[in-house]
Amino acid sequence: MPRIKRGTTTRTKHKRLLEQAKGYRGRRKNTIRVARQAVEKAGQYAYRDRKVKKRTFRGLWIQRINAAVREQGLTYSQFMHGVKLAGIELDRKVMADLAMNEGEAFGLIIKQAKDALPA
Repeated sequence: MPRIKRGTTTRTKHKRLLEQAKGYRGRRKNTIRVARQAVEKAGQYAYRDRKVKKRTFRGLWIQRINAAVREQGLTYSQFMHGVKLAGIELDRKVMADLAMNEGEAFGLIIKQAKDALPA
């Protein structure tokens, strides 16, 4: 039975790993064992932070809505309660964008929310 030489397979795997580690500092970019650890850890951080990114943006949208609403004499929670009662089905991302760029349109939404709140 002929001998199987695996050099090309290993080299291909190593090459792919070092490509992923490109731009890292020190031995992390050119030593296979260290590069593998660095790439795996980077993947863990990337996976985790894709979820953290969603949290961060939601917080930003809430801050923007809150700032715009407080100028009209409401708090964020009162405003969101009024929005629910008024039946406005816009998400926070869209409302934050309206608050930032379309002040007049957002002012109408605030007015509707205020009117829907119980006195």
